[in-house]
Amino acid sequence: MQTSAISAEVKAVPIQVTVNGSTHDASFEPRLLLVYFLREHLSLTGTHIGCDTSQCGACTILLNGRAVKSCTVLAVQANGAEITTIEGLAHDGTLHPVQEAFHEKHGLQCGFCTPGMIMTATYLLQTNPDPSEAEIRHALEGNICRCTGYVNIVESVHWAAERMRGAHGAG
Repeated sequence: MQTSAISAEVKAVPIQVTVNGSTHDASFEPRLLLVYFLREHLSLTGTHIGCDTSQCGACTILLNGRAVKSCTVLAVQANGAEITTIEGLAHDGTLHPVQEAFHEKHGLQCGFCTPGMIMTATYLLQTNPDPSEAEIRHALEGNICRCTGYVNIVESVHWAAERMRGAHGAG
């Protein structure tokens, strides 16, 4: 019986993505995960690698406006996509309301989970501008924080929701 050898050579695949408003063209192996593309090729290290199994949510980004765990997406699957990372939320030196809320309401401790929490909360508030505590907790279920009891994280999301709706003045 004759067998054919499987080629060990993997061809690079070209993609084009828009990340935080800038277009990037790149070529790499088709098995490269999006989280590694962002961190290693674009030096956007705010997208954290926590578990490599999609359990922790530290790598959450917005892909075409939806919150996704970037460790579950191949970079080639993002071809033509619009991506927002934690680095892309602030504009002209002004924090996004969710970033500001995590600062003001102490929604972080060690900070490792914070980018993923913020990206998930941003998506939640884009789709539900006035979430209940139960809705916030449900939305954050896919993000693990090993330091806090989530109380300040939930308060941060409430605070951001109020600011984004204009329910309260800044401060």
